[in-house]
Amino acid sequence: MTLSRILGVVLIVLATACWSTSGTFIHFILRYADTTPWGLAFWRDLATWLCLGAGLLILRPGLLRVERRDLPWLALMGSIGVGLMHIAWTTSIVVNGVAVSTSLQANAPVFVAVMARLLWREPLTKRKGLAIALSVAGTLLIGRLDQWEGVPITLGGLFLGLAAALTYGVLALLTKKLAGSYHPATVLLYTFGFAALTLLLTQPDGALLAAPAWPTFAYFSALVLLPTIGGFLLYTAGVRRLPVSVASIVAMTEVPFATLVAFFTLGERLDGQQALGAAAIVLAVVILTWPENMRKSASEDGMPGPASGDLTPSDVRAGYSVDR
Repeated sequence: MTLSRILGVVLIVLATACWSTSGTFIHFILRYADTTPWGLAFWRDLATWLCLGAGLLILRPGLLRVERRDLPWLALMGSIGVGLMHIAWTTSIVVNGVAVSTSLQANAPVFVAVMARLLWREPLTKRKGLAIALSVAGTLLIGRLDQWEGVPITLGGLFLGLAAALTYGVLALLTKKLAGSYHPATVLLYTFGFAALTLLLTQPDGALLAAPAWPTFAYFSALVLLPTIGGFLLYTAGVRRLPVSVASIVAMTEVPFATLVAFFTLGERLDGQQALGAAAIVLAVVILTWPENMRKSASEDGMPGPASGDLTPSDVRAGYSVDR
């Protein structure tokens, strides 16, 4: 296992630790502010874009520039991978409930692995297959599959849940494509800008008027700074060092982190079945990252080995990781 690969795993695990706090912040904002989930998603993305834009304009104005040819990819990443993903996920929660939505979201690594195979030619190894199976099983256990009895799942609800998983897969794939060419902050700036524009154009009438109220300003600021800017910066930096299918599976560590945060902040308790699910997800990450030998580990995951030579710009755009 290379040092770059280890660092990539650490960065993504730190990103999921940041992401795991978003549920708590959103819970308190929606509880105390007269806003809607869709409206909150828009203001969150807009505030993130404004913060990143102001920060880069003052500190690193050179990072504001991108190649014109990459704007369609950034627009696709922001509109589908963030904007539509927020809509699909939030609506799935309303239609299906948390348990069903969480379980359907577990399909994201499967979508990523299949799309990575088709787009980046990353091999579907036995280790990846086992890790995907464990992460899906663990998420189902945490989502309490046994409580589905009597819960109607419509075709529309199933489509929403799978759409949330698929759009997250698009985010992971396009992050991999662009992260090798730009600083993570640059990718996030344009991504959240296009996401805010998408949400602006798709909001129901009057939803945008319900902005987070001043009493929840601290929660809203924490939501923007910690899980949104902090989490996505760490994830974008981490995915530069890992195959995208590996990164998406490592990102499943958000589930056990989120259950711990919910326990300490909202009093939600982790029962034995959910603890087993969390352990299964952690085991998936261990299996995925356990060293065999440097050359074999690099080649099986679609990363260049020590003797592969210098990478060309076409290699970077094809999805190989590059240290900067």
